[in-house]
Amino acid sequence: MKYIVIGASAAGINGIRRLRELDPKAEIILISKDEKIYSRCILHHYIAKQRDLDALSFVSKNFIEDNNITWIKGEAVTSLDITSKEVKTNSDRIIKYDKLLLAAGGSVKLPPIPNLAEATNVLSLHTLQDADQINEAIKKAKNIVVLGAGLVGMDIVSGIIPNNTGRFKSKNITIVEIQPHLLSLQLDEKAAQTYQNIFTQLGINQFYNVKITDLVLNNKHKIKKIILSNGKELSCDLFLVASGVASNIEFLKDSGIKLDDFGVLIDKTGQTSDPNVYAAGDITGRNPIWPVAVKEGIIAASNMFGIYKEMDDFFISKSTMNFFNIPTMSLGTPNINLDEYEVEIEDDGENYKKLVHKDGKIIGAILQGNLDYSGVLTQLIAHKIDLTKVPKPILKINYADFFHQNKNLEFVYLE
Repeated sequence: MKYIVIGASAAGINGIRRLRELDPKAEIILISKDEKIYSRCILHHYIAKQRDLDALSFVSKNFIEDNNITWIKGEAVTSLDITSKEVKTNSDRIIKYDKLLLAAGGSVKLPPIPNLAEATNVLSLHTLQDADQINEAIKKAKNIVVLGAGLVGMDIVSGIIPNNTGRFKSKNITIVEIQPHLLSLQLDEKAAQTYQNIFTQLGINQFYNVKITDLVLNNKHKIKKIILSNGKELSCDLFLVASGVASNIEFLKDSGIKLDDFGVLIDKTGQTSDPNVYAAGDITGRNPIWPVAVKEGIIAASNMFGIYKEMDDFFISKSTMNFFNIPTMSLGTPNINLDEYEVEIEDDGENYKKLVHKDGKIIGAILQGNLDYSGVLTQLIAHKIDLTKVPKPILKINYADFFHQNKNLEFVYLE
């Protein structure tokens, strides 16, 4: 069997790992634009000089050699022919496959702001090259504006904020976000405020519920001023965009693989519209979160080999973060229309818990500070425990309330 995997990030590498476990003798070819294997989730540590390149890796030093992988690095796949079962790269290589895993990820999506496409002092944070460019640009920039306060925006700001070495002490940093608060997909206003307060203490300027309406460029096409919808004008030497990710699907447009406005369409096994082609991670345009990409890569690889697996997580949306040493976990959709759901909140000033549920089914949750309850919460979700069967306040539930031994001394969960 000959497998090709496109993409060397979470989905692709974990797909490769699974394929090699299942098929020790198979030929596996990895094709990627990246020339290093690294975690995109911790690139902000690289910017902050908290990790070097080796510390960004999430595989062993000899992963490629130990798993007998042929790695075509620094190349992009430009087309796919599902009839002849072959891919073509930008160096005109044509490579045949038996099974193909599409894990080419995504790229930063530039918003439709006037003059943005022409501006030259604009960067984003998605690749190692992006991080190197940001590190170089920051040396000269004084007024830095970050567009977007989602996970990537938070990564960027936490990477460039003034630190105890004084490296960025003279920088004027501003966040601009169209939503009412930061991390609007993951957190509610209360949990977000914890991080916003820290930004305020650090002297970070923050604008929420606003849009950028115009960019004023100089004669070298560099942004010198940003105009906000509230009338505020911001000086800008460096504009960092963190406003979303678009799937890397350009090479699939004429392939016959079914796509939609988000990315590659897959079923619950990771299979695309072609039975020999699977997809996982950001290329699908759904849930651009590292743990999801990891699981999708593993499940797709299992099915490519012939072992049936489904993507059956109760919550496909799960984020765990630890900005400023304040751990936070978000599950599901904690900001759903709360008029239709029951909400349980526990807040002692340092630790915050919020659980959204309806008819015994957990819809979303936020934990901030102490994450001990995440273990219980995960089991409640994984085993689909009906909360109405547990006669106890939801936020006080422990393992003993639904985890017990039967007469055969086997551990079972509440039915």
